[in-house]
Amino acid sequence: MSVTHSTYTLERRYPVPIERVFDAWATPEARKRWMAQGAEHSQDFRVGGHETAKGFDGEGRPLTYEAEYTEIIPNERILTTSTLRTGDVLSTVSVTSVEFHAEDGETLLVVTEHGMYLPGQEKPEWREQGAAQQLDTLAKEFTPTSSEDEG
Repeated sequence: MSVTHSTYTLERRYPVPIERVFDAWATPEARKRWMAQGAEHSQDFRVGGHETAKGFDGEGRPLTYEAEYTEIIPNERILTTSTLRTGDVLSTVSVTSVEFHAEDGETLLVVTEHGMYLPGQEKPEWREQGAAQQLDTLAKEFTPTSSEDEG
């Protein structure tokens, strides 16, 4: 069996300035809320720094996501290389760009991932679906809570 190569691009528009969206990527507490829900998470947000999320898949198998930040231009772009392992087995290797664009006081976020999916492991459509769900969860970071509405 061969390695599967796949690329996807996801776009989301958030009703807040770029700085708020960028901070949601750069701040470990916020990133854990929307990206690594229920997982053990660590993040060293700097060029050469690493991010790790350890959790479980739907079948209870341990999953480990590890990324290295290869470029960070505040409020403009984040580039990473990453791996995903199921137990001790390498599932994917990816290169990802996250681009932030200001548009009329809002932020257009463009995420593109180039992935190599190893035989018998994760499928490209699963990764794209999971990333889309994370970006939808990110939107909640910019929604006022009921306590903020009352105050």
